[in-house]
Amino acid sequence: MKTSHKVLMLLAGLSLGLLFFFPMWKIYLNAPQYPEGLELHIWVNKISGSSESVLQNFNILNHYIGMEPIHAESFAELKIMPYVVVFFMVAGVTLALLGRRRLVLYWTMLLLLAGAVGLFDFYMWLHKFGTNLNPEAPIKVPGMTYIPPLLGSKQLLNFDALSLPGWGSLGVFLAVVLAGLVYFLSRNTNKTASINRKNVLV
Repeated sequence: MKTSHKVLMLLAGLSLGLLFFFPMWKIYLNAPQYPEGLELHIWVNKISGSSESVLQNFNILNHYIGMEPIHAESFAELKIMPYVVVFFMVAGVTLALLGRRRLVLYWTMLLLLAGAVGLFDFYMWLHKFGTNLNPEAPIKVPGMTYIPPLLGSKQLLNFDALSLPGWGSLGVFLAVVLAGLVYFLSRNTNKTASINRKNVLV
């Protein structure tokens, strides 16, 4: 690979570091009790809110409708994911130094697979919290579940829920796009080099 391609691959690996500086997903909730809205932040290694009281307020609402309280300690994934991200970062930097085009493709495919697994796992979180309700909850609506949207908005009784990727997810997007560029651009370079070798032999 050319030096420029190696630089792009280096940036692809390092861009995943955004996951440690910004939330990877956000859930916004508007309710009559909280006209200013609540903003839950899901990071690669923790769960927080736009302010210190947000998580507590989420859990108060969850209590009334029978949902489990949200605590980072309840999710083993938040302990595993930082290591997964670091693995992809180190592997991406290593591939940039090696300059092996085929390995770039494998890295990109594996990153996409990990992202898909992460999204599915996130949906299962939402499904578990929205359907596993306490029958003794103060507010009970027969047949009602409270599964927040994986992406987009949804009306849950008098709650407006909105779920969107955070800035941390931009790191994954950049990693995939940059690595994809490296793979396709280096293909053209390899073709040109192959043609030049044939011309020399002739």
